[in-house]
Amino acid sequence: MARRSPAHDPYLSFTKQQWSDLRNGQPMTLTEADIQRLRALTDPISLAEAEEVYLPLSRLLAYYVEAIQGLHRVSTRFLNTAGDKVPFIIGVAGSVAVGKSTTSRILRALLSRWPSSPKVDLVTTDGFLHPNKVLEERGIMQRKGFPESYDRARFVNFLGDIKSGKGGVEVPVYSHLVYDVVPGEKVVIDRPDILIVEGLNILQPGDLPRDGMPILFASDFIDFSIYIDADVEDLRDWYITRFFRLRETAFRDPTSFFRKFSEMSEEEAGVFGRNVWETINLPNLVENVLPTRGRADLILKKGADHRIEEVKLRRL
Repeated sequence: MARRSPAHDPYLSFTKQQWSDLRNGQPMTLTEADIQRLRALTDPISLAEAEEVYLPLSRLLAYYVEAIQGLHRVSTRFLNTAGDKVPFIIGVAGSVAVGKSTTSRILRALLSRWPSSPKVDLVTTDGFLHPNKVLEERGIMQRKGFPESYDRARFVNFLGDIKSGKGGVEVPVYSHLVYDVVPGEKVVIDRPDILIVEGLNILQPGDLPRDGMPILFASDFIDFSIYIDADVEDLRDWYITRFFRLRETAFRDPTSFFRKFSEMSEEEAGVFGRNVWETINLPNLVENVLPTRGRADLILKKGADHRIEEVKLRRL
């Protein structure tokens, strides 16, 4: 059973073992090779942890998808409207270097292997960043990743199109190699059953208009949200570790925006990486990302070894 929470705590808290027990015999459909392929550069997730954490989550999501589809059928019957398929949208939020990409990819693989074989797509909000040229013109290049660096209207319109059942919805492509949106490149999302959206600020509601006029936020379109949590000191260490791993790998590519960092001394690279964390990633985490944690439906808390230690599920 979940641990008893203080009065008025909106979450039920589970140890990893308690959460794992909720798998309820559901078979694992991923292999060790799948996990090796899906995990990020510095994320040590194992097949065992995927079974303990993400398999029960997949089971829970199956119930949520069924419930939302049932609610949609009731609504269309009441309104006497067409009962077109409405995609279920899952949001995955959290800090830089916390492991959002690994979580999103593993969830996608698990969900797509349900017996019903749903079509599951994955989108990151990186493609909705303003191009570097725009950021430079606005003087906010050093605030890349902050809310104002995204084309939020375009992102909200994208989610609205997906929810309305529109086909062939285009998403801009962002390249981490060139550190910019790639002109003319798109990926097409075509009526998925489930869409996973990964990003720093997807749970942020934004400012409400003073005149009370209705306004849509990205979070309004998300049916189930996950926040991956960790202590700030651990996040800093993981970011620096990832920075040095990239310095030894992707940064060495001649076309990489970060090529110059691979040529720095280890000491210089360390100073630069820590400065980026302290001046960009940490302020963004404290000001914009962490405040959205309490809006998530599920919180996965990681320990210093990058492994999940606690799961919190919002009460209904």
